[in-house]
Amino acid sequence: MTHEIPAAAERALAFDRAARAYAAYRPAYPAGVLDAVEELGGLRLAGARVADVGAGTGIASGALHGRGARVTGIEPGAAMAAQFRRDLPEVPLVRGDGNRLPLADGSLDLVAYAQSWHWTDPALAVPSALRVLRPGGALALLWNDPDPSVPWVAEQQARIVERIGDGCYISDRTLPGGLSWRTRELRWSRAVTVDFHLAKLATHSAFILLGAAGAAEFLAEERKHLLRRFPDGALEEPYTAFVAVARRPDAPAGGRPSG
Repeated sequence: MTHEIPAAAERALAFDRAARAYAAYRPAYPAGVLDAVEELGGLRLAGARVADVGAGTGIASGALHGRGARVTGIEPGAAMAAQFRRDLPEVPLVRGDGNRLPLADGSLDLVAYAQSWHWTDPALAVPSALRVLRPGGALALLWNDPDPSVPWVAEQQARIVERIGDGCYISDRTLPGGLSWRTRELRWSRAVTVDFHLAKLATHSAFILLGAAGAAEFLAEERKHLLRRFPDGALEEPYTAFVAVARRPDAPAGGRPSG
């Protein structure tokens, strides 16, 4: 029996119920993701003015800041914003909506939606992002999802779909039309324990909205499945990081990288 999937807006704000766990268990982005943003976008992150939209607890903001970008986080959720400020007190944060960016026209070199584009209404978010970009600026959409080409991940995904429904674990990576996208996919993995993996799984919005009892029931069964496959309690969590970058349509041909 599947669980009725709530509207995207409710799911997006569900992360406020798990902000500390999100910061603790969600994966960072591999370095190649930011390399790809620079190459595909024709820019240098060092010194660039960047908005990290739907910043959450600051996973992407911290990586961008580490590259020398002048980052401002944009986050709608109160608890996620509070966790961001604890973890990245040196990075500015603005409470705001990815569909209506609270930023000045033409003020940014890069607008990044890291693991957050699928929560937007593209009809609103694209014009908002283009408005705040300078001529030649770039829009980057980033995802960091479990890799369903790996058999055990595909099996887990099937169990999640059966219990909760489709479209609530591995992200929809549909790119909006009207822009010239350049893309790259990177495969990577991290070594974790079964229990760490389950704690990460619990930070996904669909499990948060199942409620404590429903999530605990599913995760207990999932633990049995995983321990049959990984009896020593250790596994490699495989990911596909997907990068899509589009320059603002009025970007000059052959323009020099900014920064």
